[in-house]
Amino acid sequence: MEQLHNDAKNLQEQVNDALDRIGFDALETRKAELDKKAQDPNLWHDNEKAQAVVREQASLEKRLAPWKKVKQSVADVIELSETGDESIAEDLKEQLDEAGHDFTELKEELKFSGSYDDHDAILSIHAGAGGTDAQDWASMLLRMYVRYAEKEGWQVATVEESAGEEAGIKSVTLEISGNFVYGKLKGEHGVHRLVRLSPFNAESRETSFAKVEITPKIDKPEELEIDEKELKIDVYRSGGHGGQSVNTTDSAVRVTHLPTGIVVAIQNERSQLQNKETAMTILRSRLAQLQMEQHAEKVSELKGPNEQAAWGNQIRSYVLHPYKQVKDLRTEHVSSDPDKVLDGDLAPFVTAYLEHTLGE
Repeated sequence: MEQLHNDAKNLQEQVNDALDRIGFDALETRKAELDKKAQDPNLWHDNEKAQAVVREQASLEKRLAPWKKVKQSVADVIELSETGDESIAEDLKEQLDEAGHDFTELKEELKFSGSYDDHDAILSIHAGAGGTDAQDWASMLLRMYVRYAEKEGWQVATVEESAGEEAGIKSVTLEISGNFVYGKLKGEHGVHRLVRLSPFNAESRETSFAKVEITPKIDKPEELEIDEKELKIDVYRSGGHGGQSVNTTDSAVRVTHLPTGIVVAIQNERSQLQNKETAMTILRSRLAQLQMEQHAEKVSELKGPNEQAAWGNQIRSYVLHPYKQVKDLRTEHVSSDPDKVLDGDLAPFVTAYLEHTLGE
């Protein structure tokens, strides 16, 4: 029984250390605040705000519950092992083994220790030089990420999409929601290269590029404050697909962050106010990403993104001809089945990147 007690105390120390690393106490405090908000009848006068509270509340509960279970289970073993009752030793050992197994799985969460790793993400794909082949490649990447999101049980919503002239897409922006979306996808940020026989130019081997941008979704203004004086906001008439109101009202919004030159333009079938809110969310998200890249403490210290350097930041090659291989140039992780990867089997590359960054 003494050994069992010592093993439980050792596991308790590991669990407490992990709880400190994920900020468990702060998360519990936030959950308590949300529980209180949800009980306020006035909250439901604003349905959109109420739904946001309920979603965050459910997300935190899902995240905290398994940690609470392990913590309590280990504490129970310690308490009962101190009684010295050998008749329950076997049951306690089984309970401790189960808690240890659960803790091993939960430790995966420790890989997501970045400031925004628990946030949802804004994913944008931009076709590079190469015309139709590059635009087709951008659409292949879009399918890959949507399939991966489906495998992870995430929700995907299209914010903007610009179709290619002949095939594929020029660009697309998605909002992806779920557990640790940014933490898992942040390693996808960069340039993706495809080598294949062109389906648009017979017997010609083509190299195509597409840039993938991953930013944490910052939809709360208090998370990243922007000086209104540094913004230029233009309103204009929406074009393209949509109902009559899209083409006859000035509902489209373009927001320019003057210090960095970042421009976000949104034109959907929604109101001007909604388009502005979406544009501001994406702007905050891009500024947060830029802040991390430039190690700046304040938004006011940021410089414009180096687009040329970003395009040179090739992170992964997908070769379909003359051989088949996907290789990540940072982690050296390789797959000989590109079709499987392009069908959303990204988990091995995500894991390899997380382990690579932890080892740095």
